[in-house]
Amino acid sequence: QVRFVESGGGFVQPGGSLRLSCAASGSIFSFYPMGWYRQVPGKQRELVASITDIGITYVTNSVKGRFTISKNTAKNTVYLQMNSLKPEDTAVYYCNRAGDPVSWGQGTQVTVSS
Repeated sequence: QVRFVESGGGFVQPGGSLRLSCAASGSIFSFYPMGWYRQVPGKQRELVASITDIGITYVTNSVKGRFTISKNTAKNTVYLQMNSLKPEDTAVYYCNRAGDPVSWGQGTQVTVSS
């Protein structure tokens, strides 16, 4: 069973940056597109960025130009670089297979506030 461990979240002021990391227990990145999701209380989890097995990336419109997804297949790790953070980016961030998620990790909390 694949397990995901997210890290790198924290408290940041608007305009700040954070880099999230997600380590997977298996060689999942070689075969599946991977994604970063986020969830706020009372709302559905949403996919904000994804990267395919060959490195093609996608980001949702609300974070375009600010978030960048990348991966290191040898380390079974996927990253989310978040710049120019806004209060509306506050959420718990999770990684998983993009579009076909399996079991969820604990996520990492990102709080953007002045």
